[in-house]
Order: sequence, then structure tokens, then C-alpha cells
Amino acid sequence: MEKMIEKILESAKCEILSSPSLKSVSDTRVKYLGKNGEFTAVMKNLKDVSAEQKPLVGKLVNDAKCVIEGLLSEREKTLFEKELENKIKSEAIDVTLPGKKSGFGSFHPITLVISEITDIFTGLGFSVTDGPEIETDKYNFEMLNIPKDHPARDMQDTFYITDDIVLRTQTSSMQIRTMLKEKPPLRIISPGKVYRSDFDSSHSPMFHQIEGLVVDKHITLCDLMGLLTEFAKKLFDKNTKTRFRPSYFPFTEPSVEVDVTCSECGGKGCSLCKGTGWMEILGAGIVNPKVLEGCGIDPNEYSALAFGLGIERTAIARYGISDMRIVFENDKRFLQNYR
Repeated sequence: MEKMIEKILESAKCEILSSPSLKSVSDTRVKYLGKNGEFTAVMKNLKDVSAEQKPLVGKLVNDAKCVIEGLLSEREKTLFEKELENKIKSEAIDVTLPGKKSGFGSFHPITLVISEITDIFTGLGFSVTDGPEIETDKYNFEMLNIPKDHPARDMQDTFYITDDIVLRTQTSSMQIRTMLKEKPPLRIISPGKVYRSDFDSSHSPMFHQIEGLVVDKHITLCDLMGLLTEFAKKLFDKNTKTRFRPSYFPFTEPSVEVDVTCSECGGKGCSLCKGTGWMEILGAGIVNPKVLEGCGIDPNEYSALAFGLGIERTAIARYGISDMRIVFENDKRFLQNYR
């Protein structure tokens, strides 16, 4: 039994000292000291040893296990340090190499246009209002003279959350909220996200609008046309011309569509304006008396003008962007053009 223990000990020493990796050291530990290892087998054979020899054999086994455990720990330490050294060498950084420059961020063109338009209107005495993107049917449709049976609702592809809750299709709802809370005269703009079920090169299911409202005495269509003409010249350039075309919106009467001369060709005609020389940027009109009356404003005493423009469409006209979808792709090569 003593010779067997010595033989196992010598075999373990050889394997430990020649172990090439931490895994092989772990395998050796299991082989000799595990619950099914060599020394466990020796201890199971103690039943065949005489009572006088059992203490001696037990001591030899424990001493051998201590020697093996010590050798294993020492070998593990040596291999760990060696592997760590190799890892440090392989992952070394050459601090003399030139560094990579970090890219600089920039404002998104949508953000730039919103900021520019806001600055123009605040400079003209407008205040800025904000409100919920999840809106009630009452504020989004009903109080804007669009009842449930109104044919104009067919013009809106709306995201309904419930029968009475929608993702707002226009920021006009903020005009209603403001007129209900504040007394005229009023002069506000309401920028924000709106949602409609549409997606192609010139439409997105989520886009941005800025809508404006002026409520005062003796507001006329001439005031609207003068305001929007001045706005177009400030946004584009002083040579920009405007064109007003009759249109229809249920919450304004009369209503107009407003075009500006193409910023790319100056009105001569190009692919961006489809050869017309004009680009539509907004809709506007004189607020329907029913809308004012529904908000508690006497339409016999006050009148109002309202307008709304899509920011993406304005950005296309402002910067000559050919496809609206690229605005939402976060392509760094595209965004680097706007600083």
C-alpha cells in the first residue's frame, strides 16, 4: 500500500510539472484529488488493511495529498502569470501611433428648421406653446369643426388608440387648448410631432409641424398674406416670392395653400420642384367662426388667422433634400452637411 501511494505521488508530480495550461492543471487535480480520483480509490481499499496499518496508511495518503495540492497551487500560479504576461504582450497599445479623431456632432436639419422658424415668429411677437402628442378626439377633430360624420375625416389616416384617443394628426389641437384657457388677443405657434398613416419619399408616419394662430379684432385675409409673405422672405431670402391658391380646410374659411419659389432653381424649374418653379410649404386661412364660438370667443367681435407648415417639407425646400426618408435614417454622411 505504501509503494502504491508513493507511485501515485510520483505520477502526480510528473503530470503537474509538465502541465501546459491551467485547464490541464485542473484536470490533474480532479484525476488525483477528485471524489473519484486516485487517492479516493486508495481510501476505499483501507478495509483490506490491518487495524495497526490503517493510521499509517491514512497519514501517508493525507501527506501525499498535501504535497500534490501544494504543487498544483504553485503550478497554477506560474501558468497564470505566464498567460497574463502573454495577454499583456498581445494586447499592448502602441502609444506612439496617431489617434483616431472623434467625429463632431451637429444639429439635425429638422431641429435647425424648427429653431429658425421659431426664432422668426417669436421675433414677430408670437409665443410658443406645447401639448400632448396623445390627444382626445374632441381636441383633434370635434372642436376643429370636424365632427364624426364630417367627410373631411376621410382626408386623415389616423392612428386610433381607442375610439376617443388618437395620436394627434395636427398641432391645431394646441390652438383649441390655448383659446379655451386664454383670452384674446392671442398670437401663438405650436411646434411638435404629429402622426398619420402614410410613408413614401415625401411622407412619413411621424413628422413635425408648426401651426400658428392669431386672434384679434379685424383680422383679415390680407393680414394672413402679409404675415406669411414676410415669413417666407425671412426663412429663405428676400427675393422669395409667395403664391396663394384657394383650398379647403374645415376649420378655416376662406382657406389657402401657400407656395414659395423653389430654393434650388429660384423659380426656373428643376427636379426638386418638378419643373414648376414652386414648392408648397403650408396651408392657412381665416379661422371658421364656429371654431371661435366653440372656444367661447365671440366671432362678431374677434376674427383669427391660422396656418400650419410641415417641417420636413420646409427642410426639403430650405436645403434641397430630394427624399424625406433620408431625414430619419441617422446617416452620418447626410447629417454632416448641416452644422
